[in-house]
Amino acid sequence: MRVSEEKKPKLTMSQDTHHLPVHEVLLFLETDASQGLPQNEAASRLERFGPNTLPRIRRHGSFMRFILQFHHPLIYILTASSGITALLGEWVDAGVIFGVVLVNAIVGFIQESRAENALDALIAMVKTEATVLRGGEKCKIPSSDLVPGDVVLLEAGDKVPADLRLTSVRELQIDESALTGESLVVSKSEHRLPTETLMADRQNMAYSSTLVTSGQGKGVVVSTGSATEIGRIHQLVGETPDIETPLTKKIAHFSKILTVVILGLAGVTFAIGIWRGQSAVEMFMAAVALAVGAIPEGLPAAVTITLAIGVSRMAKRHAIIRKLPAVETLGSTTVICSDKTGTLTENQMTVQRVWAGGQLFRVSGTGYNPMGEFTKDGQLVNWDHEPALSACLLAGVLCNDAQLVKQKENWDIVGDPTEGAMLVSACKGGLDVKQIQHEVTRENVLPFESENQFMATLDRRGADQQAVMSVKGAVEKILNLCQYELSADGREVPLEASRALQQAETLAGQGLRVLAMARSTEGKHVEGHSLKQAASAGELVFLGLQAMMDPPRPEAIAAVGNCQKAGIAVKMITGDHAMTGRAIAEQIGLIPETPVGTESNLVMTGSAIATTPHNALPRAVDRSVVFARVSPEQKLRLVEALQTEGHIVAMTGDGVNDAPALKQADIGIAMGRVGTEVAKESSDMVLTDDNFASIEAAVEEGRGVFDNLTKFIVWTLPTNMGEGLVIMVAIGAGFALPILPVQILWINMTTAVALGLMLAFEPKETGIMDRPPRDPGQPLLTGALLWRIVLVGALLLAGSFGLFLWEQERGSTVVEARTVAVNVFVVVEMFYLFNCRSLERSLLQLGLFSNPWVTWGVIVMIALQLLFTYAPFMHSLFHSAPIDGGTWLPILGIGVASYFIVGLDKWVRHRFTTKNNEAVVAGS
Repeated sequence: MRVSEEKKPKLTMSQDTHHLPVHEVLLFLETDASQGLPQNEAASRLERFGPNTLPRIRRHGSFMRFILQFHHPLIYILTASSGITALLGEWVDAGVIFGVVLVNAIVGFIQESRAENALDALIAMVKTEATVLRGGEKCKIPSSDLVPGDVVLLEAGDKVPADLRLTSVRELQIDESALTGESLVVSKSEHRLPTETLMADRQNMAYSSTLVTSGQGKGVVVSTGSATEIGRIHQLVGETPDIETPLTKKIAHFSKILTVVILGLAGVTFAIGIWRGQSAVEMFMAAVALAVGAIPEGLPAAVTITLAIGVSRMAKRHAIIRKLPAVETLGSTTVICSDKTGTLTENQMTVQRVWAGGQLFRVSGTGYNPMGEFTKDGQLVNWDHEPALSACLLAGVLCNDAQLVKQKENWDIVGDPTEGAMLVSACKGGLDVKQIQHEVTRENVLPFESENQFMATLDRRGADQQAVMSVKGAVEKILNLCQYELSADGREVPLEASRALQQAETLAGQGLRVLAMARSTEGKHVEGHSLKQAASAGELVFLGLQAMMDPPRPEAIAAVGNCQKAGIAVKMITGDHAMTGRAIAEQIGLIPETPVGTESNLVMTGSAIATTPHNALPRAVDRSVVFARVSPEQKLRLVEALQTEGHIVAMTGDGVNDAPALKQADIGIAMGRVGTEVAKESSDMVLTDDNFASIEAAVEEGRGVFDNLTKFIVWTLPTNMGEGLVIMVAIGAGFALPILPVQILWINMTTAVALGLMLAFEPKETGIMDRPPRDPGQPLLTGALLWRIVLVGALLLAGSFGLFLWEQERGSTVVEARTVAVNVFVVVEMFYLFNCRSLERSLLQLGLFSNPWVTWGVIVMIALQLLFTYAPFMHSLFHSAPIDGGTWLPILGIGVASYFIVGLDKWVRHRFTTKNNEAVVAGS
């Protein structure tokens, strides 16, 4: 349904209605909380506002996407060369050239077709049904038919269909992690909030596509479609451009330079030939030969295959690559922005401290595995002497609706993670939780409500079946309900509330979530029907505190250390509070530990990001390490700010709120287990285990991939340079061409496949994670590598041209001399391949057979070259001729000489670099 200009809505309402009382919101929206909208008014508003869906953004069709694969400077030259060659009747040459172009286009088209589904996933997320009041009648309608002013009813299991201002709630809790990044469910209320309240703290709002986990609620629709929070994220994703990877940028820049050089040299070659009296047709063929020779046709295939091998290696280390260039991007990453929950942490709440009887106990173990110990002052707890601790743990079991279950080798909980954590701590404390739950008869329960801030249960247990009330909740609230506390020896004594409050503040300052435990006094009779009244009488016994957090993964701690050692900055972005994020960051080693209560300039909140001037934000973000309570727009701003500082940014995420930042980042990394489809479709890589350690492993593999790509480029470009120089020198000197275009194609394609691609299987060099990330501004080829390309290109020119002329002087035909020149190129490439297995280390240091693929590649290339030289059908296809056995000796001699010359150059440069580094260290 399309809204015309004449029918644009006059009624408008921002989703920022959290600061208004309910009656004002209803008045403005002209609706009734008990009746909802009349059917005719709802239909009218649907016409005015349009459906509650996200707009689709137009994209290129399949045909246009395929055509755009040919939009590349080098492809223009190859396509033109193919056309000219075909017009000149050289159909073999034309077919091979165009075949290379077509294969590259197909590979690129397939990659692109799999990449751009993020917006469709977002649209699918909001397709659901909603329960509404229409004219006082309760009915179900498609969520797309919702309009501002509709009254929506929510219950456990519902997906919120639009942005709602809540008008009434009963124990309503909503999981907003996909939208805000908050790891805990949010308890909702209908009370108005201050205007400046951040989105993650707006307890009186329910946002589209979040999930109701428990309770019931009612709310009025204030925003639909693109005006919702998820709609704004949809717009951000649509507006976020695709980011070119460092590799694609450098290859594009390299291609532009190479295109200009090739066209210039081809033009000069053609002009010189015409000036010397050669025919235009011959000069066209010479110019085509130069162009074909200078273009590294095997480079696109080598890049694709090398990246694909990297994809396979990463998959074995729990990282699935969705976009091939992302493999290399990981290797150049300078900053990793990581989500906290589930990536750096276990995503399993764990009790770490218990305070009972005036004593603090530490609890070992992480996650839901009930293996761990209690210690006090570094000593194991003697349970016979700790009745207060046992009573505190028992209350956590009784006042609890969760279940601890074992699934194969893993432990999990059914129910609220906080309650599950208390069951695990009780198991570690020696309590038989299953037996207790089996023996207990629950008579009544008072569920947690935001108004009460506590939960209470009435249970009968034991031989006498005496009723015991157990209570847990917010510390201040529980202390207000208590008159006594349990001493270390188990006696009920007058409560010292100030001591408990101080301990709770200390634990909270360490980023722990603190809950207080209490029970009814011994011998106190509690009536089942007056549970709330009995709990609120102020006569409870305070049992202690249980403090918990989602602990860091041990392997993530090691991985963060390895990344920092490799010069990669790791930054934590979380929807949790700053104190929680800071505590985890200290445990992981992202920031140094500081005394509780002190400020840290390494922690930046969403509100601070919002108030920081645009021009000052990049430096502030670069300096900070932890970012807490950030909105989707702010996550996007963080990535953009780091990119402004010149960083190559990897960003992790799992929720809808992460999608724009994932797409903007140089490499977006989504969580495979808990991640939303939107996050996965916006990403370049998906972690199958949601573990930061897998990112570090992928970075290592990415560095290896870039090393191997660089080795291939350094190996293949001298051949292209040598072929171009041979053509130019021959034209300039007035000689016959030593190699023909079809022979150039034979050299380039066979050696690229049989020899060059073997470098893609080269193992990662030792110490790959000990070096800093590559400078993003560093060109694809450094001065040292350019020198090596020129050196080998010159050796190819001298060796091939020299033997070509020498063979003619010996009486060989031009065809035989050309066959010798082609074999010089191939043999030199074989020997040079061993030098390129490492750009700095020698073959002896690497091990001759550490990459068996190289050996097999050389064997295959030798067989192909013998076929080229001695098979009659190859003579007619590639204008070759057989040569006598003695001719192979000078060919092999040139190959061996080139190996030692390059090896000497490598040794001299390594010694020079090592001395310079030692001098710098000594000077510092």
